[in-house]
Amino acid sequence: MINEASVYDVSINSPTTYAANLSMKEGNEIYLKREDLQPIFSFKNRGAFNKIFNLSDEKKSRGIIAASAGNHAQGVALACKKLKIKCVIVMPVTAPENKLNAVKRLGAKIILHGENLGDALSHADKINKKHKYTFVHPFDDPFTIAGQGTVGREILEDEIDYDAVFVPVGGGGLLAGISAWIRQNKKKIKIIGVEVNDSACLTEALIQNKRVYLKKVGLFADGVAVSQVGKNNLDVIKECVDEVMTVNIDEVCAAVKDIFEDTRVLSEPSGAVALAGLKSYSRRMKNKNLLAVSSGANVNFQKLGFIVERSEIGENREKILSIKIPEEPGSFLKLAKAIGKLPVTEFNYRKSDNNDAYILVGIRTQSEDSFEKLKTKLKKLKYKFSDYTSNEISNDHLRHMVGGRGGQSDISEKNERIFNGEFPEKPGALLEFLENFGNKWNISLFHYRNIGSAYGNILIGIEDTHKNKSALLKHLDKCGTAFKEESNNKAYLDFLK
Repeated sequence: MINEASVYDVSINSPTTYAANLSMKEGNEIYLKREDLQPIFSFKNRGAFNKIFNLSDEKKSRGIIAASAGNHAQGVALACKKLKIKCVIVMPVTAPENKLNAVKRLGAKIILHGENLGDALSHADKINKKHKYTFVHPFDDPFTIAGQGTVGREILEDEIDYDAVFVPVGGGGLLAGISAWIRQNKKKIKIIGVEVNDSACLTEALIQNKRVYLKKVGLFADGVAVSQVGKNNLDVIKECVDEVMTVNIDEVCAAVKDIFEDTRVLSEPSGAVALAGLKSYSRRMKNKNLLAVSSGANVNFQKLGFIVERSEIGENREKILSIKIPEEPGSFLKLAKAIGKLPVTEFNYRKSDNNDAYILVGIRTQSEDSFEKLKTKLKKLKYKFSDYTSNEISNDHLRHMVGGRGGQSDISEKNERIFNGEFPEKPGALLEFLENFGNKWNISLFHYRNIGSAYGNILIGIEDTHKNKSALLKHLDKCGTAFKEESNNKAYLDFLK
């Protein structure tokens, strides 16, 4: 099916780019398969066109319906425009504006429904039953998998002796297609799937040996934010893939930066997932030929600030320290001398009492060794400090907050509980939450930060004077927002309590 797939009416045979900067940095020969250069800036046009092209005339005449957060929608819309077929796309209300506009330009009718892909798929199914359209699934279909598999065929046509190929995973269509072709034609190449750890539906399916539905998925890398791996996809992956690994958002942001430095193209987060996995895997080996599929460049412009900020952490170059100093004149100067000439990326302080102060300091280091030397120096100078580099409260909120502690009263000092959660980025979301929250508990702290995604991060402090401490947890569960209690998070205790 891969060999006979029809894709090149709407797709290009994408080039492979040698990543010179990254190769020198990682000690391996690193290549990028440039699916970000497709006409829709994503590989999705391959599978969508192959599926629709192979439909019967009767099914084509009904019109096509699909559900997507963006890239599949563009692939379906482009195929239908080329084949002159009526097209309806259901997209979640949280879909990025740049992807919505791209689908509109291709002539598809858009219906906005729900907050995620699952909601959009359910609504598309209801419309389909009513109007008898032909539904085109984003990944769980043999013709779609075969279309994506042409990427694997092109990889082998490079005639580069790859040791390993890294492929991003959402629903598994691209990984299934590429692995099916490579496994049948060149068995010695390792095939490695890469997932983001907050949407790792394939990893969970392999652990439990069955398809698992994730109740919650992170949406920053929206192109791979899938709750359940496809059935057809999983069958192929179990037979053909050597390994599946996960990466975090900071590693993905660092990979976006790497792709830009070698290609001058801004990848979307999901497009850099495979490279993030390659970089992590690269630590195990040297002098190997490694290829990552750069799968898309439909980046939401609003995400760029967050990507830049977190890429430094993802590269393990920026460290965040909380340092305790005496609340007295000259303390800042002494600390600055201790840090020396290391580049300081930020310096945050607010007076909390008359004895001690906590300084939140961002420091750019050249290596882990230079960071260890700084910590040794601080210890010799009797500074007490904590490393907050991986602290979610610090990275998502504390660095961006203005203000100080909540201890102006006995109530807020003793009874404040802190929660971290996600907020849907949609009109009326704040009002809806506050109406659901009601007035039974007092909000003592609130910080919301959108990262250019379908969801933003919330930090909320609540004064809880109830004897039954589980009552607040039950109440929050009913408010429609998922929260995790962080009342003992050290960043909160040092700077905000």
